[in-house]
Amino acid sequence: MTATTAENSTAATGGHPQRWLILGVICLAQLTVLLDNTVLNVAIPSLTRELDASTSDIQWMINAYSLVQSGLLLTAGSSADRYGRKKMLAAGLVLFGAGSLVAGLAQSTGQLIAARAGMGVGGALLMTTTLAVVVQIFDDKERVRAIGLWATVNSLGFAAGPLIGGVMLDHFWWGAIFLVNIPVAVIGLIAVIALVPESKNPLGDRPDLVGALLSTVGMTGVVYAIISGPQHGWTSAHVGVSALVGLVVLAAFVVWELRVPYPMLDMHFFRNQQFTGAVAGAILVAFGMGGSLFLLTQHLQFVLGYGALEAGLRTAPMALTVVVLNLTGVGARILPKLGTPATIAAGMSCLAAGLAAIALLGGDSYGGMLLGLVVMGAGISIAMPAMANAIMSAIPPEKAGVGAGVNGTLAEFGNGLGVAVLGAVLNSRFAALVSVSAASLPAALAAAKSGAERERIADAFSSGLETSQLVGAVAVLVGGLLAAALLRRAERADSAVKAAA
Repeated sequence: MTATTAENSTAATGGHPQRWLILGVICLAQLTVLLDNTVLNVAIPSLTRELDASTSDIQWMINAYSLVQSGLLLTAGSSADRYGRKKMLAAGLVLFGAGSLVAGLAQSTGQLIAARAGMGVGGALLMTTTLAVVVQIFDDKERVRAIGLWATVNSLGFAAGPLIGGVMLDHFWWGAIFLVNIPVAVIGLIAVIALVPESKNPLGDRPDLVGALLSTVGMTGVVYAIISGPQHGWTSAHVGVSALVGLVVLAAFVVWELRVPYPMLDMHFFRNQQFTGAVAGAILVAFGMGGSLFLLTQHLQFVLGYGALEAGLRTAPMALTVVVLNLTGVGARILPKLGTPATIAAGMSCLAAGLAAIALLGGDSYGGMLLGLVVMGAGISIAMPAMANAIMSAIPPEKAGVGAGVNGTLAEFGNGLGVAVLGAVLNSRFAALVSVSAASLPAALAAAKSGAERERIADAFSSGLETSQLVGAVAVLVGGLLAAALLRRAERADSAVKAAA
C-alpha cells in the first residue's frame, strides 16, 4: 500500500487503529525537544561559574537552539510532506541525540552554543512532523482532542524544563541535562520505526533551502541586535548594522517567498485573517512563556537564593496547572462554548495577569510568584490548543507538514524573542541602576567591595526583573486582544460569505 493510499484508508475508517499509541510515541519525542528550550534556565549559575559564561553567552546558548530550529521548521515541514513524515521524524531523533551528546561534553561556551545550534536542526525535523502526523491519523471528530493533548505536551515541555534540569543538576554536573536526551531519543526512534505509519504527498513542493537560509540569517541578525543592545548601546553602529542587516534579509525573504514557485512559507496564507490572528497569538504566548521562565529561574536562584532543584520545583506549578487543565479537557470544552476568538482572548489575558502577578507580588517571596505561575498555566492551557487548531484549520490538509512547521516556527521564534527582548530589558534596567563592568550578576556580586554594594546590586537586578516581567505582560495582553479581534473579524467575513452563497 502506498503512503497516499494509506492516508485515504485512514480517513475512510475514521482514524488510524493505533492512533492513540502513536500519539503517545510522537509526544515523547516532542517532549524531549521542547524540554531543551527551557532546561538550560536552571543551569545558568553552573554555566556562569564553570564555563565563565556572561549573560549574553547564556542568551545565545538558549537562542542558538531556538533560532536554528525556527529557521528550518518550515523547510522541514515541506520536506516531510514531500519525502515522508516518518523518515523525517526518525532523522530528527538521530540528529537531536547526536547534538545532545556533543552539548553534554562541551568544554567552552563557543562549543556549547555550536552544539545547541546542531540540536536545533534535529529539533526542527521532530517538531514539524509530530503535529503533521497527528493531523493525518485522526479524523475531524477526534482531532481537536488530539491536538489538545499535543498542546499539553507542548506546554509541559516549556514549563517542566526547569524542574527536570533542577533534578539533574542536584545529582550530576551540568552536561547531564543534555546526555539524558540520548536514551529518550533511542527509545523514541525504535518506537517510531515500529509504530508510526509513513505518510507523504509525493507531489508536494520541494524544500526551499534559500528561504530557510534567508529566514535564519534575518532572524539571527535582529535577535543579535536585541541581545547586544545593553552591552554596546542601542544607538551604536554595532547594534544598528546588525538590526539593519537582519531587517533587510527578512525583507528579501518575503520577496523571495512571493516569487518562488515552491515557497517555504506561502505569504498568501496571511490573507486569511484567522491564520494571521492565530499567528500573532502563538508568537506572544511563546514570548511570554520563554521570556518569563528565563527570568524566573534567575530570580529564584540569584535573588531568593534557592538551589537548582529548589528553583525547578518552584516553577512546577505552572506545568502542573497546564497538564491538569488539558488532561481534564477544560480547554476543549471552553473552545466550542466561547468560540476561538474569546477563548484566545481569555487565555492570553490570564497569561498576562500571571506575568504581572509575578512581577508585582513575587519580588521578595515565593507566595506571589506561586499565584502568578498558576494563573499563567491556566492561560496557556486555554489559549494554546485553540491557536494550534486555528492555524491548522486555516491551511489545506495536504500541507499539514507546512502547517505544523508554521506553528512550531512561531513557538520557537517567540521563545527566542522573549529571551532576547525581556533579557535586554533586564540588562538595560540593571545597567541603568548600578554602574558595573561585570557581564553577569554573580560576577558583579563577586566584584562588590562591601555588603552594602552587594545589596544594591541585588536590588537593581530584582528591579530589572520586575520591569522586564511587566513589559512581557503588556506585550502578551495587547497581542492577545489583537489576535482575538482578527479572529472575530475573520469569522464574521466567513459568515457573510456563507450567507451570500
